[in-house]
Amino acid sequence: MASTLAEKIIAQACGRERVEPGEIVTASIDLLMMHDSGGPRRVASRLETLGAKVWDPTRVVVVSDHFVPAVDIESAEILALTRRWAQAHGVRHYDSVGICHVVLQQHGHVQPGMFCVGGDSHSPSGGAFGAFMMGVGSTDITASLVTGEIWLKVPQTVRVNWSGELAAGVSAKDIMLYLCATLGMGNENQVFEFDGAAVRKMSMNERMVLCNMSAELGAETGIVTADAATLQALEIAGRPFEGDIGRWQSDPGATCLAVHQFDANTLEPQIAAPHSPANSRPVSDYGHVGIDQAYIGACTGAKLSDLQMAAEVLKGRKVARGTRLLIAPASTGMTAQAAADGTLQILTEAGAILLPTGCGACAGMGAGMVAAGEVCLSTTARNFKGRMGSPESLVYLGSPYSVAAGAVKGEICDPRELLLETA
Repeated sequence: MASTLAEKIIAQACGRERVEPGEIVTASIDLLMMHDSGGPRRVASRLETLGAKVWDPTRVVVVSDHFVPAVDIESAEILALTRRWAQAHGVRHYDSVGICHVVLQQHGHVQPGMFCVGGDSHSPSGGAFGAFMMGVGSTDITASLVTGEIWLKVPQTVRVNWSGELAAGVSAKDIMLYLCATLGMGNENQVFEFDGAAVRKMSMNERMVLCNMSAELGAETGIVTADAATLQALEIAGRPFEGDIGRWQSDPGATCLAVHQFDANTLEPQIAAPHSPANSRPVSDYGHVGIDQAYIGACTGAKLSDLQMAAEVLKGRKVARGTRLLIAPASTGMTAQAAADGTLQILTEAGAILLPTGCGACAGMGAGMVAAGEVCLSTTARNFKGRMGSPESLVYLGSPYSVAAGAVKGEICDPRELLLETA
């Protein structure tokens, strides 16, 4: 019988030929990721109380990204605990060089057909590489660290096909904001499988945005079938895929809960108003909304391609007086690449303030938080009340194109207008 890609991966993890949506199963984990915020500081004491050890340190990746760089003694202690715990438990894959979801992909940890869990809600980013990766809390992470297994209810698959091609100034972030408004945020126990000509033309960084923000849809995870672009990315990461890529795709005729068809040619830039990604609508629907802060950061919006999008808009321009533009690249490697190709020079000459790599303002930590009464336009995935600082602040969401354009104009605007001026 025909199976979806997600069902195939779960079945393999369970040691079965087939699984059915709605079944409760126990799956073996190929990779477990946790970070400094929800990792060792949450699980260390529990493992000690249990007298338990990590089931397989080679399958564990620990990344410090939420509290870096330390801004106070408490943050420094959390980072020190994370480093010591990884060393004590023989975890070789410990990093403090970028945001966890980006680091995993840059180092080739996630491969097609893998079943992975992460101690962060945006762990579905790994699905861009043809894997099943879901986010769980620290209690499940603790159990999985000891057993190497996790239980789950087999989710139903929803196919989302985007035909055509995104126009200049429109990106994967606009797709996801549109879907949050169109399909809502209550899609529990579902896997969103993204496909179509527009998705196939996307870079891996853009596909990661689709899967990352499946969390905002309320889905279990997002996934994109691996292809030549996936294989090339893994080659660059130094971990080429050695399996049969043809095995890891949905069968023709596999049953889906729903199939949605969208035309990328008609999509315009989207902006989400406070205080939910579901409050998204076309940028043309907005009037004059002034901006105090423009923020380009987070796993969703500060990868190399995101920085390059911003540079397209900012080249030869300046940030508006009275507006500050903060940029926190998603990894140190991407910072180096952006420096080498001239992207950072364009951004800083425009007046952008470069922040350290890390989760920072996205999670309401460290530099870049927003004060009461201020308006921020951000590339982050969430704009819940108080998410980026004061609960009295107002956070709008947009693509790197839109945030950069807003920084130039000092208000929400259509980035395509600025791109046309420089075409």
